[in-house]
Amino acid sequence: MTRDVWDREPGDARVPVPALRAVGLARTYGEAESLVWAVDEVDLDVPVGQTLAVTGPSGCGKSTLLQLLGGLDRPDDGEVWLGGQRIDHLGERALARLRRRAVGFVFQAYHLMHELSAAQNVELPALLAGASPRTARIRAAELLRQVGLADRGRHLPSELSGGQRQRVAVARALVNKPLVVLADEPTGNLDSAATLDILRLFDELRAAGQTLVVVTHDERVAATADRVVSLRDGRLADDTSLDGHGGGTGLGALLSWEN
Repeated sequence: MTRDVWDREPGDARVPVPALRAVGLARTYGEAESLVWAVDEVDLDVPVGQTLAVTGPSGCGKSTLLQLLGGLDRPDDGEVWLGGQRIDHLGERALARLRRRAVGFVFQAYHLMHELSAAQNVELPALLAGASPRTARIRAAELLRQVGLADRGRHLPSELSGGQRQRVAVARALVNKPLVVLADEPTGNLDSAATLDILRLFDELRAAGQTLVVVTHDERVAATADRVVSLRDGRLADDTSLDGHGGGTGLGALLSWEN
């Protein structure tokens, strides 16, 4: 991977296109009669700066696809490319280093460390990536301000609401200035007001040129994307661009649903 990718900022035109690429991607579980094709020969390109929503019924392979794209799981067949570099064949240590630098993850269950404060949760990935404590602390404070939690940095996750925890998780995902942010049902545990807060954040990221891939069951969330792909039984069933067709308008799309 070139230094251009590591040193990039969101929207930097030097970053290779696409940001993510899947070629003939396949992942199975079980064997013989119990074999399940979680992801079945998926080809997918995600251009830099695009917000992509991945939809489909439970069990169709959405989360598995996201894990494959982010290097959390390995395919049985096919290729995964991130920022112009193939990653599915990397060793575990190299893959872990790449994930820390180039991929930010946001999960439905937040996955915050309960014994650490909000600020420490955000700082931790930066420290693991080699940032100095001072740099990590400054970056975490900036991000907590960005997500509206400047006054909650010393609070433990147990002292925060669900929406606040998810905003901490978003800040944590951004701390290493990743090439892509992958979110798995990020609003699944949130009420309508907290969902709106998270969508405001995603709208800001989208406007800044951050590449986002969001797995969601929520049609309101999908409506904020530039593009929606649907999975059925592990295969791509539909691929729709929302630009200029009432979607892809970020927060405005969500507000139109609310009204």
